[in-house]
Amino acid sequence: MTDQEQPIITHLVELRNRLLRSVLVVLALFLGLFYFANDLYLILVSPLSGLLPENSAMIATGVASPFLVPFKLTLVLAVLIAVPYILHQIWAFISPGLYQNEKKFAIPLLVSSIVLFYTGIAFAYFVVLPLAFGFFTGVGPEGINFMPDISNILDFILKIFFAFGIAFEIPIATFLMVLSGMTTVAALGEKRPYIFVGCFVVGMLVTPPDVISQTILAVPMFMLFEAGVMAARLIKTDDDEESEQA
Repeated sequence: MTDQEQPIITHLVELRNRLLRSVLVVLALFLGLFYFANDLYLILVSPLSGLLPENSAMIATGVASPFLVPFKLTLVLAVLIAVPYILHQIWAFISPGLYQNEKKFAIPLLVSSIVLFYTGIAFAYFVVLPLAFGFFTGVGPEGINFMPDISNILDFILKIFFAFGIAFEIPIATFLMVLSGMTTVAALGEKRPYIFVGCFVVGMLVTPPDVISQTILAVPMFMLFEAGVMAARLIKTDDDEESEQA
């Protein structure tokens, strides 16, 4: 075995071990949560269940849906809870190859991205879902019983969760783009009108086909973009001051 092959194999073994640890953590969380799978599903759909009209109820159209839907929810929830540990394993794997100035920004950005992702999910659950479900349950024609399928409800909610979780990462993405030199604060300021329209286009594509959900996603996205620009401007200002002092 040559000297060049040894580091590659060592890195691959380390990557395998860290991936295995992450999988084991997700599995442990899944096993601990699965006993409460049905209760977790009821909590998840509570923004809808309280808005159902009289003589309406959620139904299961698939034979295995009463088992598979809570199973899927528990697995996704286990992964979401394990995100900080998974990112920690990723950080531990790549950090030895980073420069000191890169590490200075990496940890705050890592923590901020986790907080923003969970904040996006919480915003979707407490704000977006009640408004969206209130809209859907109130626009149906008279004489039509609104009886949503539990599998479709779960897919809808998970789509909203991930859309808002990712959307709330916009400040991190904006900051990294400016920090890496891909763009500048001035260039982003000039493109602000196009970005504003783009937020509504993204909102239209990733949310259900109603104006409420689209607006609820687009407006926070644009505000988060502005927050990212402000953070990038502060960093650039600090760099300019240091260069002037030098």
